[in-house]
Amino acid sequence: MATQFRQHIEEISPLTDDEYAYILSHFVKKTFRKHQFLIQQDEPVRYEYYVLSGCVKAYTMDQDSKMHILQFGMKDWWVGDYQAYYKNTPATLYLDCIEDTEVLCLTLENREKLCSEMHKFEHFTRKKVNAGYMALQQRILSLLNSTPKQRYEQLLAMYPSLFQKVPKQFIAAYLGVSRETLSRLNAINK
Repeated sequence: MATQFRQHIEEISPLTDDEYAYILSHFVKKTFRKHQFLIQQDEPVRYEYYVLSGCVKAYTMDQDSKMHILQFGMKDWWVGDYQAYYKNTPATLYLDCIEDTEVLCLTLENREKLCSEMHKFEHFTRKKVNAGYMALQQRILSLLNSTPKQRYEQLLAMYPSLFQKVPKQFIAAYLGVSRETLSRLNAINK
């Protein structure tokens, strides 16, 4: 765990042993079982999560109880309900485990403290936030401008391991298609 998270940070900001130990001291390590919630809609959001192992999904449910998945989180990904996290408002999303998952949890207070005290950590988080914003923009543009087949092919090309971890109904909910459409797309690409 310590090596994996340190390597993740050092892809952007090299650290001394003392700097890394100080950063790590601000995180809480937690383990969740398959189907267990990290965040539930309308509840307070205490943490942003770095996924050490496992897989989670962030989603909302519409009035017809249809699931709309905004994000998956696998090893080395950051996930959370960022609107609730930063604004200290009730969660607008659910975040639950697709499989047993281990995460590092960071409170907003500790995030702000680390960013104000350590330029290296602030630089790292800024780069990660920028990358996340660009990925979100690309996802929105894909939903607006791409066909379901194109979205499927993009997701498969970018994250092939996701298709091994995530049930088809969740891939369909992420792509905004029915399971039947996903099955047809899957058959075409074989």
